[in-house]
Amino acid sequence: MSEKNEEFRDSIGTIKKDGKRNWLFPKRPKGWYYNARTVVSIFYIIIFLVLPWLKYDGEPLFLFDVIDRRFILFGKIFWPQDFFIFMVGMLTFIVFIVVFTVAFGRLFCGWVCPQTIFMEMIFRKIEYWIEGDADHQRKLTNGPWNGEKILRRGGKHIVFFLVSFIIANYFLSYFISMDRLVSYMKDGIFAHWDVLLPLLVFTTVFFFVYSWFREQVCLIVCPYGRLQGVMLDKDSVVVAYDYVRGEERKRFRKNEERTAGDCVDCMECVKVCPTGIDIRNGTQLECINCTACMDACDAIMDKFEFDKGLIRYASENNIAKKEKLHFTRRMAAYTIVLALLVSVLTTLLVTRKDVSATIMRARGMMYQEQPDGRVSNLYNIKLVNKTRQQIPIALRLPEGFHGEIKIVGKDIKVEKESVGDGMFFIYVDKGYLHERKNTVAVDVYSGDKKISTLSTTFFAPNE
Repeated sequence: MSEKNEEFRDSIGTIKKDGKRNWLFPKRPKGWYYNARTVVSIFYIIIFLVLPWLKYDGEPLFLFDVIDRRFILFGKIFWPQDFFIFMVGMLTFIVFIVVFTVAFGRLFCGWVCPQTIFMEMIFRKIEYWIEGDADHQRKLTNGPWNGEKILRRGGKHIVFFLVSFIIANYFLSYFISMDRLVSYMKDGIFAHWDVLLPLLVFTTVFFFVYSWFREQVCLIVCPYGRLQGVMLDKDSVVVAYDYVRGEERKRFRKNEERTAGDCVDCMECVKVCPTGIDIRNGTQLECINCTACMDACDAIMDKFEFDKGLIRYASENNIAKKEKLHFTRRMAAYTIVLALLVSVLTTLLVTRKDVSATIMRARGMMYQEQPDGRVSNLYNIKLVNKTRQQIPIALRLPEGFHGEIKIVGKDIKVEKESVGDGMFFIYVDKGYLHERKNTVAVDVYSGDKKISTLSTTFFAPNE
């Protein structure tokens, strides 16, 4: 396609030459792919609405409590001390996206991206229901402000705002838990201003995005769409127009001998595109792989009894050279990196301890010589309990070590999902200390279970 005029790449279809917004009125899509996307979207929306209600051990299954710095994933509690696991997990996710995009383009955008699902499968359907299809919407927009326009536009925006409010409530529940959200609702809408204000902000943002900003999120804001340009190659599978089969474009006339390509230049693929592009110009930044053009083209091919798939999932090499998708060196390199990251992440999750402890010598204090001939050092211990039950802590020296541990004050207990601390002395017989600076191991127990073994420094007289 390099011989074609590519001036279209210098601008986007949603901006006019004078810089003003070119409002899009995509035609309502229909077909096999649209039905399949609808099923996927229903499943996705059900998950989004059900997850905040699910609990494990009395806690939400998923919770991103930024204020209290507490995160729950699949019932497992993570704290700021586990931040490095999140970093590795995020890096793994990014590499997965890269590998997936190199192989399958922006399949994620068209099928499971929240922006696409909410826009195309909820708000756009509401718009079709209230204002009609593309031609009715265009006529309504260009028409005068009469009773019908006020009723339809006003009704649409009221419904949009209510749906945005519902989405915002569920979105907020992932950060404060559904139990707290329901409790706040029972207290009254004005009883918790610190929650109401963020809720209204979320609602306003969602309403603004889905009522006005729309496809601009994918074209301007989303970084993934920008990265697509450097991740795709000629072996990546994208929604593509088979120009070898389709060109030269020509309108279809009944009973004529067809000498042109299969593209009848009906413009249906352009009319249904939610980002306003012509897929026949080739892979473009604005394409979100939503398959609307595939359904529209297949319907026209059926009508004229041509083979389907003029617009289909394909790679550039598949169209130009009839090559099938194959595992390239680039894909292999990314896959190896991804496998290594998954291995590291799995190791971190498996070896992650529910209770972590840190021992530090008391500041400003050296050793103390005791009347019975022993030497003592004072220590602080800090513990983080990541479980959902209180944990009593016992400290012991390894078997065979000639020493003793004495807790200062009460026994050490750590409440559930909290941080605890304590102080203790280590007493060692002077005869077993041969260095000024010695290393001592301390075993941390919860009941009869050893949680961890920590090493610390023990100072003694230099004799």
